[in-house]
Amino acid sequence: MGWIATIILGGIAGWLASLVMNRDASMGIFWNIVVGIVGGIIGSGIGNVTGFLTTDAGWVMYLITATVGAVVLLGIVNMVQRGKMR
Repeated sequence: MGWIATIILGGIAGWLASLVMNRDASMGIFWNIVVGIVGGIIGSGIGNVTGFLTTDAGWVMYLITATVGAVVLLGIVNMVQRGKMR
């Protein structure tokens, strides 16, 4: 996937994850993109280990795995910041 598509999908995935984790008000577009891209890395790792993500997956599957990875990342951040999950 190209860099532009990665940034766009990362931004969307980060935004969706921030809505799920109730952190949308505290995050801007830059952090949504960062969380989405890092979440994509985490989600790809989880998807490859479980066999859920294949090499011929489309952009929708990448968006889903990036969103799941971003939710996991934000959950870890919440645990570190507040000592509990939201």
